[in-house]
Order: sequence, then structure tokens, then C-alpha cells
Amino acid sequence: MAFSYVSHLYCSACEKTYESTKPQQLCTCGAPLLVQYDLESLKQSFRKEDLVNRSNDLWRYHELLPVLSEEHVVSLGEGMTPLLSMPRLSEELDIEQVYMKDEGMIPTGSFKARGSAVGVSKAKELGIQTLAMPTNGNAGAAWSLYAARAGIESTIVMPVDAPKITRNECAMAGAHLYLVNGLISDAGKMVGEYVKESGAFDASTLKEPYRIEGKKTMGIEIAEQLNWEMPDVIVYPTGGGVGIIGIYKALNELKELGWIEGSLPKLVAVQSTGCAPIVKAWENGERHSEYWEDADTMAFGINVPKAIGDFLVLDAVYETEGWAIAIEDEAIAEEQQAIAKSEGAFVCPEGGAAFAAIRRLRNAGRIKRNERVVALNTGAGIKYPDTVNVEVPVLEKEEQL
Repeated sequence: MAFSYVSHLYCSACEKTYESTKPQQLCTCGAPLLVQYDLESLKQSFRKEDLVNRSNDLWRYHELLPVLSEEHVVSLGEGMTPLLSMPRLSEELDIEQVYMKDEGMIPTGSFKARGSAVGVSKAKELGIQTLAMPTNGNAGAAWSLYAARAGIESTIVMPVDAPKITRNECAMAGAHLYLVNGLISDAGKMVGEYVKESGAFDASTLKEPYRIEGKKTMGIEIAEQLNWEMPDVIVYPTGGGVGIIGIYKALNELKELGWIEGSLPKLVAVQSTGCAPIVKAWENGERHSEYWEDADTMAFGINVPKAIGDFLVLDAVYETEGWAIAIEDEAIAEEQQAIAKSEGAFVCPEGGAAFAAIRRLRNAGRIKRNERVVALNTGAGIKYPDTVNVEVPVLEKEEQL
């Protein structure tokens, strides 16, 4: 059996095709490229039972990943994160079952490790020696560390307000790190100019085709962990949107393979009221979003004023009859604390936004009582120490509790 059944790349807008054996960026029309697999051949040779006794990481699905040879795999053990039942929250919200897919358990502490593992592995296979990217923090940290493991040089640009711990991760990995007094969109412009001048490979969100393939494994894992039965709703905090695009892609591939049946889960894109271009576009029935001026939110990972793949996010929401919803920062912080107190899980702000969205959608009657709902917690809460402010009494040594 082949290690990968990758066939080719195709444009998400004009459907022009490209070879996957050469470095590729955007289509000539400016749209992101997506990976196509030979699913007809895979149907004949790949069974669910083949996963038994495989490695407990995302590479267990290597036939549906773009790396052609196992020797090029760059891994830190990423994937197969817990799908945790949330019994107290389920009871409180009167929902049959709420689950948390906890990406805080993954290497580098966020779901970004998935995209970087596959993206860096493919870069290594293609002979790429230097890469550059803008980031809101966690993606830069992950790509820096995986690039270091692969022996690839990295240049990372992030907003000066990005979480400091992610800055430290980049620096410790030996990346060429720069801070910009602005947003990720400003960092992206700087990286674009640098790539033109230096010839470095542009690893920006959706400007290379393979990050999405790593992130789609969240969808495959959810299906496998639920014994190939679909939940009714999947709730995802959405910035650049690669995660929700990837999950939608994965579920469609599984359906074509015959591994899952029936309607796909309703996909919910969650943003902050301080930066909600996808939500605004969805509310207006649009396929593309407008640039969000003065974007600002404590959930820094979703502080993306304009996503290059916005139309792919919106397609996923529309096609599954899902929703897009924006949550206030105050509600995000409250939900973080509520989840920690009721379920013992210290979720990241983006995860807090996802759970707050479930609460809102249940109260509005959109999520039904008898449904199964999966929320993605995209990172560990401990990576955002500056977003939590608590007052703790200080005792003198002589005092009693």
C-alpha cells in the first residue's frame, strides 16, 4: 500500500490543477490551492480496520496526507488529542452530550502543531530550505519548532501584542523573529515583501497547500473517536479559518470513502465581536468578507481582520446549514472560568469563545436538546497568562487560614 494517495493540487476558485511534487503557493488567479487524493483507488485498498495498532498520532492517516515518503515525516507526536465528555456543562445547558476536542494537549500547546507537522514535512520533501510567515503567535511557535526539527530556516513576524510565550518559543527554536506594531495583516504585508526579495517559501495561512491537510486530521479523529458516527454540531473558533475548512474537507473525504454516512455536522464559525468579518458576511449572505477595521480581542488567535480563505469558511458553514456567531470578550473570559470551575479544563480564550457560542446557540434554540455537540479548544489556557486576572490574598507567615 502506498504511503500517500495524493493525486494533485487544484485551485479552490478556478479549479486549475498543479503538481504536488513541486513547491506551490497560490493559484495564478490568487486563490488557495487544495490537495486532491485518489480516493477511488483508496476505496479499494484502505479500510477502517487498517488503523488498528497504528501509531497514536495524526500520521495514522498517512494515506490521506500529502507526504509521499515516510522518511520525510517530521513529527513531535502530534495528533489524537482527547475527545472529552463535558457532563456538567451538558446538564447545565440541557444538551444530550457536549464534548471538547482538547488541542491544548498537543505539542507546542495548540492545534497549530498539526498544520506545521504536515506543512514542514512536505516542505522537507520538496527540498525547501527557508520559509517565512506572519502569525498571531501559536502558528509561528509551531512552525519555528518543527522547522528546527527538520533543519529548515524560519523567519517569523508577529504583532507586538501577541502572547509573549509564543515569542519565546520562536526565539528558542532559532527562528529569525520580528515584531510589528500592528496586526497580523501588517505582518503579512512585511512577509510578502520579504519573500519577494529573499526567495523564501511563503508559509502564510493558505498560501501553501499543506497546513490545511494537517488540521483536517481533527475532523478524522472526531469521526474515529465517535466510532464513525457524526456529531450534530461542531463549533470552531475561527480566525484564518484553516481548521474549519480542514474539518469540512476531511468529513467530505471520509464520506466519499464510505467511512461515514448521512448529513455532515452543522459547522459553526465563532469569532469575537471585536473582530467578526466572517460573522458579518454570513449574516449578510455574502461569500466573501470585508476587512474588519480596528480589530481587537483578547482571543488573539482569532484576531484576523481578513482571511484569504474566507469564502471557503463561509462555504463550509452554508453547505452544512451551520451558523457564524460573534462573542464579546467579557463573555469569553466568563466562559473560560466557568469551564475551569465546572469541568476542570483551563481552555484558551478561543476555546472559551466556542463554549460561549454553544451556550448562546442553545439559548436561542438553534442547538437542540437531543443533539451531540463538539467544541474545539484550540490551545492550552496556560499559554495566555496575561488574559487571566485574579486577586489572591497574601498571608503573613504568622496568619491562619
